[in-house]
Amino acid sequence: MDIDGVLNSSFWNKNHQEEIREGILIDKEKIAILATLIRKTGARIILHSGGRNWFHDKLKPIRIESEYLVDFLKEEGLSIDDVTPDLTTEEIRISKKFSLVKADEILLWLKQHDDVTAWVVFDDLDLHNLEVEQHQVKTNSQIGLTYFDIEKAEEILLN
Repeated sequence: MDIDGVLNSSFWNKNHQEEIREGILIDKEKIAILATLIRKTGARIILHSGGRNWFHDKLKPIRIESEYLVDFLKEEGLSIDDVTPDLTTEEIRISKKFSLVKADEILLWLKQHDDVTAWVVFDDLDLHNLEVEQHQVKTNSQIGLTYFDIEKAEEILLN
């Protein structure tokens, strides 16, 4: 799961500048929507977002943004189970073209966890990989995660 464009949106960001200044980058409504999928399918949350760098190697928050994320997830009975490896280079970080490596990060994580039988990816970006795209629910960055996205994710996970 990515964060920007999934657990927040351009619309939410525009109307919550004070919260953003305080380190709140998450729309709690999107967490509640995600919780419906987790409860129904038993899926686990694996971050492939740049936000994964907000955590210590034991998934302990090291920034205020990650503390809010963990707290908001906890309110819904959810937690982050793991993060994907970081394959970004200095060039990618400077250009902010993270979508160029996200699919490789996801596939590497899956290779390291060969017990995974079904998976879905939430991201608002094109991930440039056919295998990953077949498992992707591409959210609209203007509105973030929706119940319609959850329905599509259920189809991917349960079929």
